[in-house]
Amino acid sequence: MKWYKGKTIQQLLFYITFVCLFTMALPVDTDAFSDQVVQKGATGEDVVELQARLQYNGYYEGDIDGVFGWGTYWSVRNFQEKFELEVDGLVGQKMKGMLEKATEFDKEFVHRMLREGREFTYYGGVDKNIQKGPKGGKEKADPKPKKDTQESKQPAKEKAPDKAPDQAAPEPPAEAETPEEGTPTRYPGEDIPDETPAPEEAIPQEDDGVSIQKAVNVPEGYSDNDINIMAQAVHGEARGEPHVGKVAVASVILNRVQSPTFPNTVTDVIFEPRAFTAVADGQIWLTPNEDAKKAVLDAINGQDPTGDALYYFNPDTATSAWIWGRPQIKRIGKHVFCE
Repeated sequence: MKWYKGKTIQQLLFYITFVCLFTMALPVDTDAFSDQVVQKGATGEDVVELQARLQYNGYYEGDIDGVFGWGTYWSVRNFQEKFELEVDGLVGQKMKGMLEKATEFDKEFVHRMLREGREFTYYGGVDKNIQKGPKGGKEKADPKPKKDTQESKQPAKEKAPDKAPDQAAPEPPAEAETPEEGTPTRYPGEDIPDETPAPEEAIPQEDDGVSIQKAVNVPEGYSDNDINIMAQAVHGEARGEPHVGKVAVASVILNRVQSPTFPNTVTDVIFEPRAFTAVADGQIWLTPNEDAKKAVLDAINGQDPTGDALYYFNPDTATSAWIWGRPQIKRIGKHVFCE
């Protein structure tokens, strides 16, 4: 009986060990995106992965540099349209999942290229060895094979001496032409070696981190909480307004943050006493819709249809003589925007 129990325990331990080893052997996608929504103005590793995956299947042809600019933005929209996703330029979980299914991401290769200062490409189905340029080089790696019309790159030739060997060169000024320590003296007519010191020798290799900024998936200076509370305020104040009307309300909030006559944080501006009707009547706590969130992002990214307005009111309901006396800029939807 004891032998039976001992045998059972041994079998159980073997089974547990086998399950653990099998689980550890399963592939884990450690290179997948973070959970944040990536949008124009973002920088960091999420953008590097986004650009690489988009380039993998031909939607992005710019530099993989970790900066979400206009080139990346339009590539995202083209991908969204092709795969029948919502075309908004925002990289959420649905698009990330689609990219992960449709592409591959060799994080080690991409980050090594960035560490080494190479200009490189990452097209799927193309040998990576022919997609990487020289270390620290300015030249682009070979583009997609299907584009054969682009002229091939050739190493830059050394510039010939200005003077012929048999001509006397003017005596150089002592300070201007003094060679740096360790630089060999060159004479007219002397052949200049083709091999020049490789740029990578001046690049320290001790740091294994990629030389890109830490991920910032919202424009600098605004947190996720700022965006959420602004979306709630926009939803409460401009629900039912056209999209431009929502962007206008968000712009007023941002303009107040930048104004010396108002608090300097989004939360303090929104919750300043008697500043917004949605705070007073509790509508700010309603769940904002996607249009309100997009309006906030549009405003943060520079759209301001109000012309730098600091106030707005509904002329159908406003009774304050003070607000009616503010210099008016324009009307958008049901709101009049003022200086």
